[in-house]
Formats: sequence, structure tokens, C-alpha cells
Amino acid sequence: MPCRDTCLAYLFHYQGENMGNSMLIAAITIAIIMVSTWLLSVIIKNASIVDIVWGAGFAITSWVLALTVDGDSGRQVLLAIMVGLWGTRLAVYLAKRNIGHGEDWRYKAMRKKAGKKFPFSSLITVFGLQGVLMWVVSLPVQFGNGDSSPGVGPLAVIGIMVWLVGLSFEAIGDLQLSRFKKNPANAGKVMDTGLWSLTRHPNYFGDALLWWGIGIVGAETGSGVIGFVGPLVMTFFLLRVSGVPMLERSLSKRREGYAEYVARTSPFFPRPPKKI
Repeated sequence: MPCRDTCLAYLFHYQGENMGNSMLIAAITIAIIMVSTWLLSVIIKNASIVDIVWGAGFAITSWVLALTVDGDSGRQVLLAIMVGLWGTRLAVYLAKRNIGHGEDWRYKAMRKKAGKKFPFSSLITVFGLQGVLMWVVSLPVQFGNGDSSPGVGPLAVIGIMVWLVGLSFEAIGDLQLSRFKKNPANAGKVMDTGLWSLTRHPNYFGDALLWWGIGIVGAETGSGVIGFVGPLVMTFFLLRVSGVPMLERSLSKRREGYAEYVARTSPFFPRPPKKI
């Protein structure tokens, strides 16, 4: 009995310390990434670079955790691959789309409002905020890395399947939209075919869904259940803050027939279009 109690006490102390290390390493890694990106943005006078670093930052952080935290190696590598593939794909896609096209309208508006203070205020309002969000969203990765108990089992398989569906929605949605925009005949028109006929934002839906898949993998350990805060925050921001609302306010002013598209198409969760 004393031996069992002693062993359990040691285990919980070890797991707690390991979890704390994982969270601290993630915070330090993300801080370094965001401060470095901010410095570069000041030099090139373009804050849009943060969009590219968003996905890349997750990928880097997940691999840093896998290589430095003492946890279950199978789960660590699995999480690093899942986050790494998503983050790298997103970073490459946004780099191809954004580089050479100037600063995004969102950051231009923030720069105009802040004036000469923007190079300094953006450290908090742009890079600091996204750094905090990156840390919160990556909680399932942090918890999944920090728990050394074996955890690649049936629940992880479900998580991988959810992640695959989400990644497919995001990647295919981005590809379909990119091809649509390349056709000059589609200038000013609404993309309403393919996945875009099922949801007005297949890429955002896929983004949220794949993070729920990552959360499920991280939750295999039990302690990783707390990590569901990450995908919950990601989904909330995509649905209510910086994703759907912000983009739709802009599209409603710039796209012919967008009101009709909104009337027949789901804003987020995929479903067949309504007949009007």
C-alpha cells in the first residue's frame, strides 16, 4: 500500500512537471517566432507576413515539443506530423497567394488607424494577440506531448479520421477557390460550386474540424481532455470573430450576387444548398 501510494504520488508529480515543461516550451517557442516575425514586418513594412507564419508557427512548435519534451514518442510524432502537414500546407498556400500583392487590407486599416505608432503597437495588437491564440489553440498538442502514458489507440484513430476530413475540406476548398480566381471571367463573381456550394467557408470549416481531430488525439491520455479548449477557441474565432464575420462584411460589398449566395448556402457547416 505505501509503495503504491508513493508510486502514484511520484507519477502525478512527474506528469504535472512534464506538462508544465511542455506548456512553457511552447510559450517560449511561440514568443521567439512572433517577435522575430514582428521585427521582419517592421523592416519590410508589411504585417501580412503574420498570416504565413500562423501555420508555420504551429508546425515549428509541434516539432520542438516532440523533440524536447519527455512524453510518449508515438503520440508526439503523430501530433507533430498532423500539425506539421496542416501548418506547412497553409503557410505555403498563403505565401503563394500573398507575396508580391502588398499588405492585406485588414493590416492596412490597422496601420492607417494607428499611424506612426503601428510598428510598435502591432507587436501587441497583431503579433502578440496571434501568439497568445497560437499557444491556446495548440493546447491539445502541448498536453499530448506532456503526458508520457501510452496513448496511440482507438481514440487516436478517430482523431486522425476527423483530421483527414478537415484537412481535405480546407485543402480542396482552397484549391477550388484558387482555380476560380485565376479565370479572368470570374472577376467580381461568387464561387458557388464544389465544396463552396455546401458551405460558404469550406476552408474555415475544415480548419476547425481538423483541430478537433488533433484535440481527440491529444485527449487519448485523459489529461489531454483539457486541450479541447484549443479547438473550441479556434472554432469560436472562425465563427464569431476574425473568420466568417470579417470576411463576409467585405465580400458582401465586393461580390455580385453574394446576397443570393448567402440565402441558399450554409455559412459554416456543410449541407445541400437551399432552393430559392
